Amino acid sequence: MQPIVEESALIEVLGERRIAGEALDVLNIKPLPTDHPFRSLDNVLSTPHIGYVARDLYKIFFGDTVKNITRWLAQQA
Repeated sequence: MQPIVEESALIEVLGERRIAGEALDVLNIKPLPTDHPFRSLDNVLSTPHIGYVARDLYKIFFGDTVKNITRWLAQQA
């Protein structure tokens, strides 16, 4: 699978401050090695693969899941 962003190019532009910064929650290498440039760049914000999580989003996600299961069960009857 091709990555959306070429990591080496991203590291280059971050290091040169051609872009202000980046926030990411998906990495090519997991776990990220201790010597990886993302760990030393002060304009990188990295989260575990849950960067989108908020209480309201979980309410929607789990609410939709319950609705879908309920609908499926009703069709099985």
